[in-house]
Amino acid sequence: MSGIVESESAGTGAARGLPGGPEGMGLPEGHAGQDRTVRRALLDAALEVFTERGYTDAGLTEIAARSGIPAGALFQHYGGKRGLYLALWEEFREEQEHRTAATLTAERSRGVDDPLALFVAGARAYLEGVWDNRRLGRLLAEDDNPAGFDTLRRQWDRAWVRRNARLLEVDERRRAGRVRVSVLTTVIGGAARELGECEDETEAREIVDEVCGILVHLSAPPG
Repeated sequence: MSGIVESESAGTGAARGLPGGPEGMGLPEGHAGQDRTVRRALLDAALEVFTERGYTDAGLTEIAARSGIPAGALFQHYGGKRGLYLALWEEFREEQEHRTAATLTAERSRGVDDPLALFVAGARAYLEGVWDNRRLGRLLAEDDNPAGFDTLRRQWDRAWVRRNARLLEVDERRRAGRVRVSVLTTVIGGAARELGECEDETEAREIVDEVCGILVHLSAPPG
């Protein structure tokens, strides 16, 4: 899962090192647009097949056929199934970061400067993004994923906790502060998994409201 504060490394994630390089780099405008179209078709088809069959059982031949793009172009752009999966993960993280960063900017422009209020606003934006992109979020929460992905996800989760600590203005040198932020972040991650399984919009909104209330409650000073 992605953090709820502004990205530290926008555009430098795992998918950036995949075959094909950054999207459209150095290409004339027409070719760059065509390149984006090809990539979009491949990612959409990969999401469909991964969702239906799971990562392990998904076949590149089927992904290429559904996208209408030759298998050779799939390898050229993504290097194979793992590259497609990581690109989907990168896309999800970037969308979430942009959404939450925009929310925090808007809140600050309205004069909101309370760390907890900003944190909860960011959490709400993040969870609403999970609901809007629940099919992809559900896929990324599964244990069926490429080799090494769990390590990448754990690294990102640790970075998420650090960013949330800065947003909450918590002293990370104190163990109690680190635990507090870790608990709050875990609550958001657990709610995100529930939203991935949810199919009812009313219920999803209730979950988001409930979680935001829990975050406020857990952050209240003792006594």
